[in-house]
Amino acid sequence: MAEYPDPDSRNALAATCRRCPALVESRERIAWGNGPLDAALVVVGEAPGAGDPEADRWKGGNWTGMAYTSRHSGRKIRDLLADLGYGDDCYFTNAVKCFPASEEDGEGSNREPTGEERANCRPYLHREIEQVGPRAVVATGKHATRSLLAGEGRRLEGFLDALFEPVPLDGLGTTLVPILHPSYQEVWLSRLGHTRDSYLEAIEDALTGL
Repeated sequence: MAEYPDPDSRNALAATCRRCPALVESRERIAWGNGPLDAALVVVGEAPGAGDPEADRWKGGNWTGMAYTSRHSGRKIRDLLADLGYGDDCYFTNAVKCFPASEEDGEGSNREPTGEERANCRPYLHREIEQVGPRAVVATGKHATRSLLAGEGRRLEGFLDALFEPVPLDGLGTTLVPILHPSYQEVWLSRLGHTRDSYLEAIEDALTGL
């Protein structure tokens, strides 16, 4: 099982942020990136979920203040990267640092961040990537991939077609590798004809030589 990250690795880039009023209202804490600042990989998710304040430690970034620290997605993506040999060599963050609550679906539900929210948070994401200087940026899911490509002035045409395909991020001096979001990993692996082992192999092949 994945190790819980060291709270001292939390990379808070600002004391607070009020760029997105709706996110200020819905968040408990800003979920900053965490991990070594010389990591080989920066792993980018979409945004923190509501989280579970009753959990032992894996409460989720909305409560811990650290990205990818939920019992489900957080542990799953950390386990995946550890199985690839990057357990101590990843910096985890999100394209949007605050929980985007859904008013329509009730308390604890999240919505997709707006384009404006992604744009407001993009300078933080770019600063993190520049600080770390990773060999690759692993984007987990469609929205993280879209946000990173938007920073290069590019559009995402089809996410499933983009999986495992390295894309240069010239403005950041690194390479983007899109993979499935951990929340949807089991759903899509069989649909794509993958087992977990073949999925790991596809990611490893994409990262080899970068």
